[in-house]
Amino acid sequence: MTDRHELARFLRGRRELLVPADVGLPGEPSRRTRGLRREEVAELAHMSVDYYARLEQARGPRPSPRILDALTGVFRLTPAERTHLFRLAGTQVTPLAAPVRTVRPHVAALLERIPDTAAVVTDATYDVIAWNPLAGALFGGGDFGARPNLARRRFLGRPMESSSAEEFGYVLVARLRRAADRYPHDPGLARLLAELRAGSEEFGQIWETDPVHAPGHRTKTLTHPDAGRLRVNCDVLTVPHDDQQVVFVTADPGTPSARALRQLALAGRDFSAR
Repeated sequence: MTDRHELARFLRGRRELLVPADVGLPGEPSRRTRGLRREEVAELAHMSVDYYARLEQARGPRPSPRILDALTGVFRLTPAERTHLFRLAGTQVTPLAAPVRTVRPHVAALLERIPDTAAVVTDATYDVIAWNPLAGALFGGGDFGARPNLARRRFLGRPMESSSAEEFGYVLVARLRRAADRYPHDPGLARLLAELRAGSEEFGQIWETDPVHAPGHRTKTLTHPDAGRLRVNCDVLTVPHDDQQVVFVTADPGTPSARALRQLALAGRDFSAR
């Protein structure tokens, strides 16, 4: 059953939390409306103003999944908030269309504040969507290139030699299986899984084991073409709202690996300055 009054309250509350700049609209110094106007929400969600007004007045019909997803985008709802919106509307929650493939500004800024730590951000499909200069120097010779993918790199490319390569394969597959459940209609993920199945017998074998691995602390030894063998710590920070992970790679202070990372950091900064 649709809880029209609670749905209306939820929509009004989310509308009032936003300002025009949040959704790319110009600001108005003399603006008196708290948050966005109903007309602005309706335009952004590609629906009539009358239809949206009736939703906020608890007079509207049960909104369709398409309408609810449009409002999810306008109000920048988290997955949990999206689920709550569907429940208020009395509509079965549909799978998300695709993983979030943009990085929040505060997460991107974090990468630049830790110059002696290699850091990358991956989405739910292991696309690398942001990285800092040291990560580029450590994993990609200064730059990863256009939208690299760690799963494709591990199973189909020439990954950096690592003491934990086998374990990392299971970690990758476990997260990709979760992504396949959450985003069954994402064409990018479907193409990636098809490539991995066709090109890697190892991937198929691990997939069949249905591995379960949680992100956490790991220590591994990497072999870098210029810096040699590096013993590093890998720690993962999850960004639950966007189904993303930030991976931090560090070395114990005072060790040869720490000194090598510092040299790579200088090389990475030199590369990014060109």
